Amino acid sequence: MSGRGGKAVFSTELAYVFGIVLVALGTVFMTKADLGLSMVVAPAYLIYLKLSTLWSFVTFGMAAYTVEAVLLVAMMMLLRKFRLYFFFSFVTAVLFGLTLDGLTLLLQPLTAEQLLTRILFFAVGLCLGATGISCMFHTYIAPEVYELFVKEVSKAYGADINKFKIGYDCCSCFVAICMSFIFFGLFHFEGVKLGTVICAFLNGRIIRLVSRFLDGHWEFRDSLRLRKYFES
Repeated sequence: MSGRGGKAVFSTELAYVFGIVLVALGTVFMTKADLGLSMVVAPAYLIYLKLSTLWSFVTFGMAAYTVEAVLLVAMMMLLRKFRLYFFFSFVTAVLFGLTLDGLTLLLQPLTAEQLLTRILFFAVGLCLGATGISCMFHTYIAPEVYELFVKEVSKAYGADINKFKIGYDCCSCFVAICMSFIFFGLFHFEGVKLGTVICAFLNGRIIRLVSRFLDGHWEFRDSLRLRKYFES
């Protein structure tokens, strides 16, 4: 089916699925590279590293959606309200966590020991994650709690969303560094490394490039009549 301007039509619901899978896959590759994760997921990764040594059943995905559950409660306390849309955001977080754990298990035999291989894995992970986020921008279905928190809190308090996002990322980075020092010793960096800085610098730019490409080749349309349930 063709859309306006001869563009191919792409389902917004399918974009949601692609988004979750690609972001999870990108996270797996960046974890294997061990050069640093994005500031957003680093705290959850550190919790996973620490708790998995105590309880073997704890997974990265489990830590991720647990952190997002705490963040969601904090957001609702700040906003003093609850909407069904908020719950859908947590569902997205759980789906991401399950996908992350599934892909981690599936790609377990894949290792990166040489520095060049680690750099390659990091680059692949960065591009996959940015592409996944771009896909999520093209769907109406609720994003993960991280993005929802920035959107809703900045709107409620009249803050510039871009500046608020920068502040949120900086806070996440600071929290992750503190957690790394507390869990693994002073000046021992886990999760937050040089790659985290590179990710912060390049991620937004790659997302914009991918979004421009997607908009130039596809027209995104709803396949299901569900949009009304996800309106904030």
